Amino acid sequence: MRTILIGLIVLYQVTFSPDHGPLRFVTPTRACRFMPTCSDYAIDALNTHGTLRALPKILSRLLRCHPRSKGGYDPVL
Repeated sequence: MRTILIGLIVLYQVTFSPDHGPLRFVTPTRACRFMPTCSDYAIDALNTHGTLRALPKILSRLLRCHPRSKGGYDPVL
């Protein structure tokens, strides 16, 4: 399951992601307010914690990523 989820995230990164894919050449600034980006965070969380423990962390991160968020450095713990 972890491999499938990581594959889907990588597919998103190379196609639609404004920070990783072809759109990075169109957008003048970074789209994700956090470092690492939300998709990189998701991959790190899946590799570090496995699927069941990573999913709540990923969901929490995605809910915190919005235009009014301060963002900043937020590593997977």
